[in-house]
Amino acid sequence: MSSLQELCSGLPLRPLPENQGRWTGVPHAPVRTPGLSPTEQQLALRNALRYFPLDVQKLLAPEFAQELRLYGHIYMYRFCPRIEMRAYPMKQYPSRTKAAAAIMHMIMNNLDPAVAQFPQELVTYGGNGQVFSNWAQFWLTMSYLSQMTEEQTLVMYSGHPLGLFPSSPGAPRLVITNGMVIPNYSSREEYEKLFAMGVTMYGQMTAGSYCYIGPQGIVHGTVLTVLNAGRRYLGIEDLAGKVFVTSGLGGMSGAQAKASVIVGCIGVIAEVDKAALMKRHQQGWLMEVTDSLDQCIERLREARKKKEVLSLGYHGNVVALWERLVQELDMTGELLVDLGSDQTSCHNPFSGGYYPVQLGFAEAQSLMASDPATFKDLVQESLRRQVSAINRLAKENFFFWDYGNAFLLEAQRAGADVAKKGAERTQFRYPSYVQHIMGDIFSLGFGPFRWVCTSGDPQDLAVTDQLATSVLEEAIAGGVNPAVKLQYVDNIRWIREAAKHRLVVGSQARILYSDQKGRVAIAVAFNQAIAHGKIKAPVVLSRDHHDVSGTDSPFRETSNIYDGSAFCADMAVQNFVGDAFRGATWVALHNGGGVGWGEVMNGGFGLVLDGTQEAEQKAKMMLSWDVSNGVARRCWSGNQKAYEIICETMRENQGLVVTLPHEVADEHMLQKALWS
Repeated sequence: MSSLQELCSGLPLRPLPENQGRWTGVPHAPVRTPGLSPTEQQLALRNALRYFPLDVQKLLAPEFAQELRLYGHIYMYRFCPRIEMRAYPMKQYPSRTKAAAAIMHMIMNNLDPAVAQFPQELVTYGGNGQVFSNWAQFWLTMSYLSQMTEEQTLVMYSGHPLGLFPSSPGAPRLVITNGMVIPNYSSREEYEKLFAMGVTMYGQMTAGSYCYIGPQGIVHGTVLTVLNAGRRYLGIEDLAGKVFVTSGLGGMSGAQAKASVIVGCIGVIAEVDKAALMKRHQQGWLMEVTDSLDQCIERLREARKKKEVLSLGYHGNVVALWERLVQELDMTGELLVDLGSDQTSCHNPFSGGYYPVQLGFAEAQSLMASDPATFKDLVQESLRRQVSAINRLAKENFFFWDYGNAFLLEAQRAGADVAKKGAERTQFRYPSYVQHIMGDIFSLGFGPFRWVCTSGDPQDLAVTDQLATSVLEEAIAGGVNPAVKLQYVDNIRWIREAAKHRLVVGSQARILYSDQKGRVAIAVAFNQAIAHGKIKAPVVLSRDHHDVSGTDSPFRETSNIYDGSAFCADMAVQNFVGDAFRGATWVALHNGGGVGWGEVMNGGFGLVLDGTQEAEQKAKMMLSWDVSNGVARRCWSGNQKAYEIICETMRENQGLVVTLPHEVADEHMLQKALWS
């Protein structure tokens, strides 16, 4: 494969590409064990072959059947493109619309080997966050996008391109749904079967919505989390000499190393997969690495004493690290850690998201495929050991939080001691980072806004950084709520330092936590800069689904909502629908993401700014709704900060009218009414 033109020409059938199987030298997804019956296996094969004409099915059938036997899924390795997979400048894509070219730019970034966790299995991050289910879907999608006009919309069913359908120029050019399984059948076990049969897909968050921007996508949020953890738990602004211990250096968790350096602390991150660890080291995201626990502790002590800024990758199991920290405390009386969390892919604990301490990496992968039941038992024993060590450290001046990866949820299911007496279902012994830190930020309307410069030119990204900084400085000068001002100050610090920290991996993108006013003002500034030629090509606006309005997740994004609605998904679904008719270029709605399949509903969008007045109007309308929806929901649940923000927004926008909650009388009145 030599050109984008060929890549957009449909499935290569005559001749068929050579089957090179799995590539060596790149990480691969763990073997899946879906437990299909013979009838279901036949259905999986039939579903894969229906992408191809009869004359090639005889050749492909045994090949696909072997993939199903060996890997638990039909990825169609033969059709993995030979082109260098990366985000090419938008103008190079053969297309009839700017929107289509921008979407292709974003898709190929999600599959870039420098970005994707398992590129040949079409997994961007999180162990199982798919862009597509198989390579036939990729080829067909690229072909449809190259053909699409301004009066068509491409419809995607869990990775499958259903086709191009007539629509209006103001409609989204692309509508994506992933994992929309009937609720009573949305179990982890059913998912494994449905994915193996090729009929549904776990899109994580920004993997299946084509909006991932590499580990930078979570760096800013991790920086804010660690900074505010220092403020809340340790009562300090300066984290010099403080130690943050965690795990995971994959697609999302890799951000922890960079965030540690940015906030000025000592970050020690354990990772069992050497390939993932070395990838982050080679990209400059991880300063030092060691595979010796003794050396790890020695280096940690040295950095702590000298108050060095350090990101140290430990190639080993995080449970061994936690237990060693307990041993050091018991033997010497020295507490070597101040803050702690976990970013293993614990939403997927039995299929490669969490590796038990009792086994080495390769041994664990083998057992996972050969004896899933025993592997599950070892994972749950490992979780109990990890929690036991954390509990011992927490008796001292050490603070732990759940990072929204289902760690405490899975630990509870494993029988670990994480219960909180008298707590609600969404509360554990340790808080989630939303409950104690990011929830307040969401209530103010701040969340992970992001943009991508489709020219691929770093200079365009530098221009956007300057524009965003100016917008925030002007907002402060004009007078803002004190709590909002604090966020703006943190954001200006972030954006000013972003370039020097070499955050870009893949597309020329930036993340910036911003509120409704900030997002709209930044979008307008970008659009005008494109119109005047200061930015050379369109800019794609997006955000993480993990945002103010984008996600209903009772153990993460909505874990600090206590009116009983944390388990309801109206907000995320309404957000998806509302973005679609307010100007989004594409929209996505997913089951699962972050905490795992069946635990979350979430959605995202892409909005192409091309310098036109129409693009500016769409941005103003859509971005306002995309934030106000979640702030209004938090206001109704009783959050005082959200109440203040939504009232201020209503004063400034007469078209916004929100139902405000009245204060309810004291508990005594309620009890009297119920029990009289």
